[in-house]
Amino acid sequence: MTNPSLFKQAEQCIQACLPAEKISLSYQTAEAWQHQQLSLEKVSPILTFEDPGRPEKPELVPPRELNRRKITSKEGHAALIHSICHIEFNAINLAWDAVYRFQDMPEAFYSDWVRVAKEEAYHYELLSQHLATLGYHYGDFYAHNGLWESALVTAFDPMVRMALVPRVLEARGLDVTPGIVKKLKHIGDDSAVEILAIVHHDEIGHVEIGTRWFRYLCEQREIDSEKIFKELIDKYMKGSLRGPFDHDVRKQAGFTEEELLYLESAN
Repeated sequence: MTNPSLFKQAEQCIQACLPAEKISLSYQTAEAWQHQQLSLEKVSPILTFEDPGRPEKPELVPPRELNRRKITSKEGHAALIHSICHIEFNAINLAWDAVYRFQDMPEAFYSDWVRVAKEEAYHYELLSQHLATLGYHYGDFYAHNGLWESALVTAFDPMVRMALVPRVLEARGLDVTPGIVKKLKHIGDDSAVEILAIVHHDEIGHVEIGTRWFRYLCEQREIDSEKIFKELIDKYMKGSLRGPFDHDVRKQAGFTEEELLYLESAN
């Protein structure tokens, strides 16, 4: 009897709507993969998830319609934690989508992205639990759908996905987290500071995984990775890059000096 397909399990993780169900399925799938209980039997057709599984709330609005609140207020403090919680929830779907969508990659690719999905689920769990201690729950504030929209734009090519989602959008978290931590320290939220230390450490690894597989795909296609990275930024991200960039941390995640200089110039 053939083991269940990892790709089918990833699809179920993406489509799960309730956060608790998505977290539970993510952990179960990661454990099954780790114990070699899942196969790489392909699934067909590969679906496009215009709207992946998510709860009815938060209500999704354009980024410009998100309310800006001062972190020194109770509501502003919770809204900040909620926004990070939302990013991590989206990141679970993004990791499983990388597993599900790109079914012709080496086995190590799936091990990497299963690990990412599991860690993103853990981050979401930590943040949502902390949000509850502040008197709020995931869904109590508006959010935007930018991260998932990037998954749709890059669904046609794993090289483009690896270049733009981990190395541009998710890497932004490496730049901004130290500033967020500083604000949280200022208001005395030591628990959030500890959670973000875990998140930041893990996210360096996630971006490095994106870097590694981006370069692998460039090598397979005999493409200069630095050159194509610039071209993809120009095509898809021109005008939307945000600086400043944390060079030291990005280098840990695999960025070259040439790439960092280009990001500075394109900012």
